[in-house]
Amino acid sequence: MDHWEEKYQANTIPWDRGGASPALRRWLDSDASAHRRILVPGCGRGHEVVELARHGFLVTALDIAPTALKLLETELVASGVTATLVCADALLWHPDTAFDAIYEQTCLCALQPELWPAYERQLFDWLKPSGHLYALFMQTGREGGPPFHCELADMRDLFPPSRWTWPDSEPERESHPNGLFELATVLVRRQSQVPPPHS
Repeated sequence: MDHWEEKYQANTIPWDRGGASPALRRWLDSDASAHRRILVPGCGRGHEVVELARHGFLVTALDIAPTALKLLETELVASGVTATLVCADALLWHPDTAFDAIYEQTCLCALQPELWPAYERQLFDWLKPSGHLYALFMQTGREGGPPFHCELADMRDLFPPSRWTWPDSEPERESHPNGLFELATVLVRRQSQVPPPHS
């Protein structure tokens, strides 16, 4: 927690767009099913949390840094919307009930790659069967991190077809103000409880 908390206290957060991702806005425009329960892990300052709440979603925002959540709370109040804020480690937290959807943008790439299988299990458990994972996979093209490079082939291994349905179309490229880009796609959690191959 200390690493990320220090970043927010010092306002050293170059990954912050200053607003919601254009990918989220496209998904909202194409998805008419509002008022669903959605989780935003690693929410940071939570621009997407605010946008989702404005569209009528019941949002839970999860982050390990208390300062990030305080900044988000201020923004929620200013925007006249609400969300459930949870300060916890994403690899340890377990909700009371599963979610209809998850918006994953900055949590996966912030974790050490050796922790990715544990995080995939969390995502699977957090979602209801047939729940949607709105994912943006960070592309850095370099070693090390965070953010860590989420090679698409590695993501297909991490989210295997035995547990996740991938769309037929290729992910869309989403430019980021920090000069990097992300690959945006939507996965669907399968009904099966087949253990992941990386367990």
